[in-house]
Amino acid sequence: MKRFALPAMLVSLAMGIVACGDDSSSSAPVEESSSAGTTPALTSSESGGTEGSSSSSLLTSSSWSGAIGSSSADTSRVNSSSSLAGEPGDTTKITYSLKRFNGPLTNPHKGFTVPTEAAWTFDPGFEYGPHGSLNNDAWNLVTYGSGYQQWNKLNPAKGVYDWSGLEELLDALTAHNMGYALRVFPYSPSFIRDNNTPEENYDWTPKYVYEEGAKKITARYKDNNANAAVPVWDDSVYLYYAKEFATALAAKYDGDPRIEYIDVRSFGEWGEWHVSNLDGSKMPSVEIQKDMLKHYASVFKKSLLVLPSDGYGDVYTYALSLGITKRDDCLIGIPGTADSLVRAYEANMPTVAENCGGYAIMLNYTDVIPGGYLKWTPERWVDAITTAHLTYYVLDQDFDDCGYRFYNDNKALADSMTKVIGYNFTVSNAELVTVASAKDTASTLNITVKNTGVAPCFFDIYMVAEFVDSTGKALAQIGETVRIPRGTFKDGSSQDFAFTYKVAAGEANVATQPGASIALSLYESEDAFKGGKDPTVRFDNDGLQGNNKLLLKP
Repeated sequence: MKRFALPAMLVSLAMGIVACGDDSSSSAPVEESSSAGTTPALTSSESGGTEGSSSSSLLTSSSWSGAIGSSSADTSRVNSSSSLAGEPGDTTKITYSLKRFNGPLTNPHKGFTVPTEAAWTFDPGFEYGPHGSLNNDAWNLVTYGSGYQQWNKLNPAKGVYDWSGLEELLDALTAHNMGYALRVFPYSPSFIRDNNTPEENYDWTPKYVYEEGAKKITARYKDNNANAAVPVWDDSVYLYYAKEFATALAAKYDGDPRIEYIDVRSFGEWGEWHVSNLDGSKMPSVEIQKDMLKHYASVFKKSLLVLPSDGYGDVYTYALSLGITKRDDCLIGIPGTADSLVRAYEANMPTVAENCGGYAIMLNYTDVIPGGYLKWTPERWVDAITTAHLTYYVLDQDFDDCGYRFYNDNKALADSMTKVIGYNFTVSNAELVTVASAKDTASTLNITVKNTGVAPCFFDIYMVAEFVDSTGKALAQIGETVRIPRGTFKDGSSQDFAFTYKVAAGEANVATQPGASIALSLYESEDAFKGGKDPTVRFDNDGLQGNNKLLLKP
């Protein structure tokens, strides 16, 4: 197991925490774009990528904040005193100055969340929301929303589905550049107050399921000794309609770009695959649990599926074999919990986690094991992220303040950990080598990129290099678009890339245009680049522009 050791003294530094692996780790394969065009080929010196044709699209950006530096560096940065164009036989080299980005750095499909139960979270009347009166800056670190939906609300009658509330929430999250982690609960004992609590307050299995013949029992809720109705989790009718709902959910949302991942929440309290608080209720057999996972995997072909916290042992192993990853909801409070997620990380899947409770509650834990829980400390929080190689983590699961107190207490640490959780791409070296001959002039941009996060990037990344003018408008693409396949750029590893732009003698060379600079970009799709859209993934380097491109500074 690779474990990231971060000295305790670093916990107090705002930007000083960077988890890195062994630079000697092998480079992942890099695949090049196959789009048509005439731009010269790109190579990756570590991966040994093959040549292919490239996209010749030019980009424009109205949000560019202005060029920083120019490719025509002064002679102190050049190995030759000649101009960039050069005379035949001349070689010119420009070395770029590279620093880390100063501040928190969020990126898509990784990072932190806070509970977002409904669209009203974004209403200015909610004081802890992103537009609320308290100016809750914790939202600056939030990259996706999370929360639960009730099965009986989404599926109020047999064959009837109501997605309207969920759609409203998804649209609100999209407007704030966030995805959503979806959990559909069949049951929530949190709302059992006493023996007279109406069943529909806590049993969120649709009534029609019981009308069709599914059985339920009376169990005792240990928290307050109240009697409560509970589904019989291995009842054949219950299982049939739970699968039917999964099929309908997949038909509606599989592959929806607004969905980060979907928890398989078919059994137990809060759908967490346990009944530890319900005396008299029993989980279904391991084979039935596996069968439910198999059904979800058969209907969800695109979206990431997640096994909840209490799916362990053979069920966990089977989930991984289906491509279903793991979450755990007891980090920090229970020793060794973060280690349970390492199996999913080693299977090259993103890991997901919450703590045992909200931040304010965990500060009052006793540190007595057994019989209690470990209290929250900065060191334990960092250790949880790095040990579990987390891609997704709840910043604070207390819905009452949406991370407000947590962030006020731990701003510097939380900001720094945005560059540790999940992937984090940093350009560590960059130089432009121009060789002029009687036949042509070739400018090659050589860069080294390191993933300084604790996990790979679990979606395809498309890297683009361009010459841009002083306004940020693209003049020409340098080399080809490079596709880095999902899960291949491992945490701690570095890769070298070479982008070459060649111009025949006598032809206009955009590299010599006054004010010309070089910009690097990371896209989630090549179509986004071709369509002139701004990149959505940011490098962890100084020089980021308003459109998320990285302008290299000589």
